[in-house]
Amino acid sequence: MDNMTDAPKICEGLILPLTDESGWSLWFRIVIYLVGLLWSFLAVAIIADVFMVSIEVITSRTRVLKIANPDFPGGIEEVEIRIWNDTVANLTLMALGSSAPEILLSVIEVTGKGFKSGKLGPSTIVGSAAFNLLVITAVCIMSIPKGESRGIRMIKVFATTTAFSLFAYIWLFLVLQVISPNKIEIWEAVVTFMCFPILVVVSYIFDRDFCGTKKHEPDMELGIEPSRNILSTPEHAESPCSDQCQAEGSPFLTSGHVDKKAVAEFMREVGKHPDLDESTIAQLIALEAQKHEVHSRSWYRVNASRALLGQKKIEQEVEPHVLDLYQKIKNKEMPTNIPTADHSAGGTKAVVEFRASSCAVYENEKKVHIVVERQGLMSVQAVVRYETVNGTAEAGSDYIAQRSTLVFEPGETEKIIEIEIIDDNEWEPDETFFVKLAMDPNEETCLGHRSVMQVVIMNDDEPGMLEFTKTSFLVKESAGSVFVPVSRNQGVDGRIEVQWRTKDMEALNGSDYIGGEGTLVFEHNEKEKEIEIPIIDDQEYEKDESFQIELFEPTGGAQLGRLKKTVVTIINDDDYAGILDRVVAITHVNMDRLKMGNASYADQFKDAMNVNGGDLEGAGALDYFMHFMTFAFKVIFALVPPPGFLNSGGWITFFCALGMIGLLTAIVGDLASIFGCLINLDDSITAITFVALGTSLPDLFASKSAALNEKYADNSIGNVTGSNSVNVFLGLGLPWLMASLYWAVRDDEFIVPAGDLAFSVSVYTICAVVCICVLMLRRVLAVFGKSELGGPFGPKIGCGVFLIFLWILYVLLSSLKVTRLIF
Repeated sequence: MDNMTDAPKICEGLILPLTDESGWSLWFRIVIYLVGLLWSFLAVAIIADVFMVSIEVITSRTRVLKIANPDFPGGIEEVEIRIWNDTVANLTLMALGSSAPEILLSVIEVTGKGFKSGKLGPSTIVGSAAFNLLVITAVCIMSIPKGESRGIRMIKVFATTTAFSLFAYIWLFLVLQVISPNKIEIWEAVVTFMCFPILVVVSYIFDRDFCGTKKHEPDMELGIEPSRNILSTPEHAESPCSDQCQAEGSPFLTSGHVDKKAVAEFMREVGKHPDLDESTIAQLIALEAQKHEVHSRSWYRVNASRALLGQKKIEQEVEPHVLDLYQKIKNKEMPTNIPTADHSAGGTKAVVEFRASSCAVYENEKKVHIVVERQGLMSVQAVVRYETVNGTAEAGSDYIAQRSTLVFEPGETEKIIEIEIIDDNEWEPDETFFVKLAMDPNEETCLGHRSVMQVVIMNDDEPGMLEFTKTSFLVKESAGSVFVPVSRNQGVDGRIEVQWRTKDMEALNGSDYIGGEGTLVFEHNEKEKEIEIPIIDDQEYEKDESFQIELFEPTGGAQLGRLKKTVVTIINDDDYAGILDRVVAITHVNMDRLKMGNASYADQFKDAMNVNGGDLEGAGALDYFMHFMTFAFKVIFALVPPPGFLNSGGWITFFCALGMIGLLTAIVGDLASIFGCLINLDDSITAITFVALGTSLPDLFASKSAALNEKYADNSIGNVTGSNSVNVFLGLGLPWLMASLYWAVRDDEFIVPAGDLAFSVSVYTICAVVCICVLMLRRVLAVFGKSELGGPFGPKIGCGVFLIFLWILYVLLSSLKVTRLIF
């Protein structure tokens, strides 16, 4: 940097600069390009978030598998399983998602330079591999809490990807320096590229070898009896295809929906503790489901990026007192009182609650009337406070907020709360807000179950979308009939019809209920209708039995929503059925908040334009700062279609996001190259430092989060070797194949100077072998806790510091070689 004051330097990339910079100060240009480079890394992280969400949607698709089960009607049980094998997904789409910037940078550099070799792309791939293997592994080893450890579970797959990753860089050295020095022949490019599908196939074979042979120790994390108790259910039961045949890892989730039977069993276990209201139970279930959920690599990558950039989080936020209760359950400190639905204590208390748990109002009706009723003791005065709480609807723009007090005089049974609705004459999706009751309980008054009312503000200019209100319903055998509501959402314009039919499960048509087929008619402005199914009470004790109701063939322009099927369970236990339904409904709401993607453009722009996606209470100073810094990128990338757009299953989002990543990568390459030129830094040094760190930092945070939250090390370091292999096979194999074919057509050779790159590859390969040896020793030696991550404090810190030293040594030696200070 001796010539900082000399004449303006001419530094150009493929796209940049966009204007004449000859009159600019050199230091000003350096600062501008450095800031631009760092800012562009944030943009890449945001669009990579969108890209990973699309990949998660694609790889989480399921299909129905029919298996023999004598306990089910007809002896056949239908189970939903993932279409994508986890190993194949990790080595293809997941690896592409995390490595797309490096791969595209290499492809764009070659094509942009007229199919001539460049330094930035290949050096970024090697530098990123070094950072991923050495630094990320070191951080994961040291971040495990004291006394804990994590081991790689799918060790055969890890061994396969490790062998391929070492082979990739040894092959790279041989091609550059030994077989055909300083040039790449077509067959070498073909072999490099074809190693990618070979890696996928071999890894899949080893992965499937586990199916039917591997066993897992039960994870007795929580201390209730292990037989059927929810909080101690092993995460991986001993069953054929335990890893391949299960779409979800949580005992509370079945095919993505809350398992009502599991919730009921949980409620039986913990009893009716005085601190466990319906909302708290639902939070506990969501917390436990989240802890048992088997998250993908993309989930951790997206969550890490969002935490860094002030975006909508997908981790469950839990109140401190709920965490305390959760620990009590784990330690079996919960009392086991018998559940009861009688809050009035036999009529000795006045119970105040809403008449219903939810209601709806059309935007043009201007007002909504909500009924609050008093039951139980009538001879005393009951005072209750109420206030409105924002949901998706906001006070001041959608409704007028209220906070006041209701006084029930002796003998009064009802009060009306009137809330004004704002009609803005613009179409909006249905929005919700809540009305909450509160009171100071005493010996004579208390709140009932329905202390929170959900109010839905609807538009009325569309025919609507028909669906059931819940995934499941409970009905007592003695009830005579069950009335299953069908909701008409997103519009109530015109007359429409929809067909329905029942399907036997454990309950049989004609002996347990009277089903069949029928037609439900919605007149103009009607929002909810009910299907009545008579229940047959045979006066005999039976276990809970279920049947299914399905909607089909809507007319009048209406469509079916997501919940076009529901299950009705006929029960004999009437003590806690009402509570159970509400807990399941609340739990569904809590679990919906954990979804990665958005359902509509409106949701995307709302999340983009609000810090933390609208969760202002959980936003800190860093969230606000990063939101301000990245606001423009968030809004621009919100234009990418949501994963469910046109029922594409995420593929439209995938390709649109990939195109934007390609454009950003070209800009990043120019910024890095020009910045290095301005400070007299060779492209290869810029690549292994600035560019490699900028593209790999989100993976560092994702791996650390996975290391802390997963029981095994597969999602934290197990995928690093696979990603490093894919970087070479795709990131170099693809552009090399394109360039070698291009020059072969012109009867010429594809020249790739080997010197600095081959040296960097050889240094990295030696460091990688040492790192793998360290991990092998950690797995077998007791001094390290016989696990790849964590273990005793001293050895784990020593291993982490040693691996970081290897990375520094790699960067130092590679840089000294480029500057000709060594060799």
